[in-house]
Amino acid sequence: QVQLVESGGGSVQAGGTLRLSCVYSGDPRDIRNTYLMGWFHQAPGKEREGVAAIYTGTVGLGTTFYADSVKGRFTVSHDSSNNTLYLQMNSLKPDDTATYYCATGMPPFHLMGNGGWSLKTLYNYWGQGTLVTVSS
Repeated sequence: QVQLVESGGGSVQAGGTLRLSCVYSGDPRDIRNTYLMGWFHQAPGKEREGVAAIYTGTVGLGTTFYADSVKGRFTVSHDSSNNTLYLQMNSLKPDDTATYYCATGMPPFHLMGNGGWSLKTLYNYWGQGTLVTVSS
């Protein structure tokens, strides 16, 4: 089991910035076998969608993936020394308003292409979410 706790959400004006953090803990074996770490968001009445992810397995180590809507504005990163996943969000837009969730999984790297990284079924553990509100 892996537990995930997000923080850093809040209310900002359009054009502002936020940095989300996701601290993970739990069974060391499950943590060692975690290769994919991602961020999803879910707006009211909409499906949960992939925002960004980073691959931490030996093959593909450090490869990042982004939804088209956030490319050039958001940056995903991982600090293994303190078991934390980050999402730096710049130039925020009202359409970014949503609850943001971090998630981890153990899929092989060859499944990541063609948007595979954003398939919710590839993630085993999920956090409770943190709310981001962007006003115009």
